[in-house]
Amino acid sequence: MKLWLTVILGICAMAQGKPNIILIMADDVGWEAFGCYGAEDYQTPNIDALAAKGVRFEHCYSTPICTPSRVQIMTGQYSFRNYTHFGYLNPENKTFGHLMQDAGYKTAIAGKWQLNGLYNNLPGHDDNTRPNKAGFDEYCLWQLTQVAGKGERFWSPLLEHNGKVLSAKENVGGYGPDILCDFICDFMERNKEEPFFAYYPMVLVHDPFVPTPDTIGDAPRTQAANKRNKNKKANFQAMVNYMDKLVGRIVAKTEALGIAENTIIIFTADNGTHPSITSQWNGLPIKGGKGGLKDMGTHVPLVAYWKNHSPNGKVLGDLVDFTDLYPTLAEAAGIELGKNDPIDGTSFLPQLCGEKGNPRDWVLCHYQPYWNKQPGQFARTEKYKLYRDGRFYTPVSDLKEENDLADRVKGEHGATEYRKLGMVLEACPPAPTEKQGKNALERPVFPKWKKL
Repeated sequence: MKLWLTVILGICAMAQGKPNIILIMADDVGWEAFGCYGAEDYQTPNIDALAAKGVRFEHCYSTPICTPSRVQIMTGQYSFRNYTHFGYLNPENKTFGHLMQDAGYKTAIAGKWQLNGLYNNLPGHDDNTRPNKAGFDEYCLWQLTQVAGKGERFWSPLLEHNGKVLSAKENVGGYGPDILCDFICDFMERNKEEPFFAYYPMVLVHDPFVPTPDTIGDAPRTQAANKRNKNKKANFQAMVNYMDKLVGRIVAKTEALGIAENTIIIFTADNGTHPSITSQWNGLPIKGGKGGLKDMGTHVPLVAYWKNHSPNGKVLGDLVDFTDLYPTLAEAAGIELGKNDPIDGTSFLPQLCGEKGNPRDWVLCHYQPYWNKQPGQFARTEKYKLYRDGRFYTPVSDLKEENDLADRVKGEHGATEYRKLGMVLEACPPAPTEKQGKNALERPVFPKWKKL
């Protein structure tokens, strides 16, 4: 491992020190909403530029709703190991915040938290130091100890900043995404002389779909006034465009600070687009699939850029899922994972640096949302997808999963993949089979399950 790490860092030609890392994750937006992936309804020039200068992964997969994806990306573990409640991250879990702190990084998080257990009033749900306990030196967050009904995330937002509540009155007329982006940029400037890790789980583009600073005009700049706006699709388009604008601000800040060549920028999203939104993608209408297990709920963008280290405009068919971010950050920071680190993920740092690396053979989704959505479990390759109940599809040509190939696979090209994916699923813990709401009594987890 140490030799391989040395080789990788040599390949990436890192002059000295550890690279800064900025991980940006948009909220509720699938692959179909980005120009570099074939979107027709949205303007995303800044993210498209990152893809043109760096690496774009065609096959990145999350879980279908926010909390399982957020727990998975932060802990590097599949949901069957540690996910028990919607809106909750067990404070005993080691996160990538801890990982980076232990490596000498300054750490910060800004954006959507929603991990204290507010929906179930779990122990510590009102503890405003939970982000610090999760490995972040600083934070500026929405929905930390204050439930959504007390204040929204967009106009005149209710936020919490390093232990202090910033009320809607204090933020009157302010736009939450701008405030959060300002925090990230300020954190970068204050820590430009030492390695930093900034995690930015954006509040955009989750509903309610309201105007942005670029489209609001003279309307009142309060959430209550704009939640009634009926221009849902137009507002969603504006929100996607503004999300991209904020990504551009962060990229520009690394250039202005002179740290771009020592900063890795990774952009992704937590799950698919809201079902009320239909988008044109490569000539096809794509209805958002948030909450469901089809591609429209689980296929998300992944763009990675490291100035003068990434290959320009590389498009990869390699598989990635959210367990892979943890080991990727570790390898970038020069950390050798130990017994207290997760075992599920695979680093994609080599691919980010233009090398072949060790791509996955499959990705897994184990999905029990505890939020009145239909659970399930699947394993897939770039082409094939097998559910635990035996359904078998080729999503690349059958996005809506209308043609089950299970009965026709014997002796055909997909037979080998069917067997291989079946072996993956057989090695998994039991798949969830019934809807379980937020008050479910049974919450099975398998933290010590073997590596798949």
